[in-house]
Amino acid sequence: MQNVLNLAHETSISNDQEIPLVTNLYDLTPDDMLLNQANYESEVRSYPRRLPIAIKTTRGVIVEDTKGQIYLDCLAGAGALPLGYNHSEINQVLIKQLNDGVPYQTLDITTPSKDAFIKAVMKFLPEKFAKNARIQFCGPSGADAVEASIKLAKLYTKRNTMVAFHGAYHGMTNGALALTGNLGAKSRRTGLMSDVHFFPFPYSYRCSFGLGGEEGAKQSIRYIESVLTDDESGITKPAAIIVEPIQGEGGVIPASVEWLKELRRITSEHGILLIFDEIQCGVGRSGEHFAFESAGIEPDILILSKAIGGGMPMSIMLYNEKFDCWNPGEHTGTFRGNQLAMASGAKTLEIIQRDNLAANAHARGEQLRAGLTKIQQKFPQIGEVRGRGLMNGIEIVKPNQFNGLGHAESDPQLTAKIQRAALELGLIIEKGGRKGSVLRFLPPLIISEKQINFVIDTMARAFAAAVKL
Repeated sequence: MQNVLNLAHETSISNDQEIPLVTNLYDLTPDDMLLNQANYESEVRSYPRRLPIAIKTTRGVIVEDTKGQIYLDCLAGAGALPLGYNHSEINQVLIKQLNDGVPYQTLDITTPSKDAFIKAVMKFLPEKFAKNARIQFCGPSGADAVEASIKLAKLYTKRNTMVAFHGAYHGMTNGALALTGNLGAKSRRTGLMSDVHFFPFPYSYRCSFGLGGEEGAKQSIRYIESVLTDDESGITKPAAIIVEPIQGEGGVIPASVEWLKELRRITSEHGILLIFDEIQCGVGRSGEHFAFESAGIEPDILILSKAIGGGMPMSIMLYNEKFDCWNPGEHTGTFRGNQLAMASGAKTLEIIQRDNLAANAHARGEQLRAGLTKIQQKFPQIGEVRGRGLMNGIEIVKPNQFNGLGHAESDPQLTAKIQRAALELGLIIEKGGRKGSVLRFLPPLIISEKQINFVIDTMARAFAAAVKL
């Protein structure tokens, strides 16, 4: 393993090409470190329950656990590690920051690192959007930027209603959770932000209108427009509509170009702010710098976190300068001046552009979906393979079983078995979606063709093992 980890990623797209060499199923019996975690850490912990490993060391897309077992990681900090682990150039930037005596935190006082980060962000944005953009630094988590966007939309429009979508995920704070579709996260909560309404997202495989495809997406738009123009709809004019161009936690569901264009048209015509939450799908993951770019439109507010800090905690909000109606100090936070995140974030954006990693995300995503589609031909338990760029999912179902709406029955138990089988074979993947029945792939943008082939081959083996159980 030491030889694997010592091979540097000097040119972004993984030049080590290393993959795990699994001769026997990995031992996932909890070791002392995992047992200590279970003993002392809150019951709210989640990932260790389905990924029972303790990480010892990492490099690129490779993870080694405390037992010396090697994994290829298609989780990458839930998308927060666009260049993978311990990228040599990022490490050097962080070391230089520390050696130069740059402070860790500065509230919102500026520094050369902050100035360089802002310039890097503006260069990374679409030119037209950047021309009139204002940047706002929020707390370390994306949820804080969501909260800030809610406040700003309500301040600017002087309206209170917010609209989100079925399947949305925007965070776990009060307002962000109110805008999130998952009922499990809300089941024991009271006092969430009021006056929130949900519209159908264009989820072709489980279309709310029983149509799917372009026709289903058109009906979604028709429904939204009918509600907004009906004085008996019961929904007052919203301050904003917030949407993920590619839903992540909801099951890796990309919105179509035409649907996004129509949503932009409707919000513009009705004077409603359009907020794009690209916390997970932004910064190269979609195969473009931002997922909204394929539609040729611009949001009023853009929310970024995860990858924008290059692996360090960071969240920002970008919006047209005409919406900048804040009074000084109306949305603050101690840790909005993370200088290490600004340095790593600026370097990450530079590397993504320099090495054309968005194009790599597009190509490797096409390769992954093609391979997973071939597996689908052998396993009717795969209801759908979908995604965009390096944000992909497989929906697992019970063959020939349907619910009252005619939709395939989800199979969360088999989904968990496949995830476990993949882990035993050296592959880390996530799951989510309705009933936890979507296997999710969010590898670093540097992943190579050879490494994607390992993912495909391992998934074929994991399906074969899990289906037999």
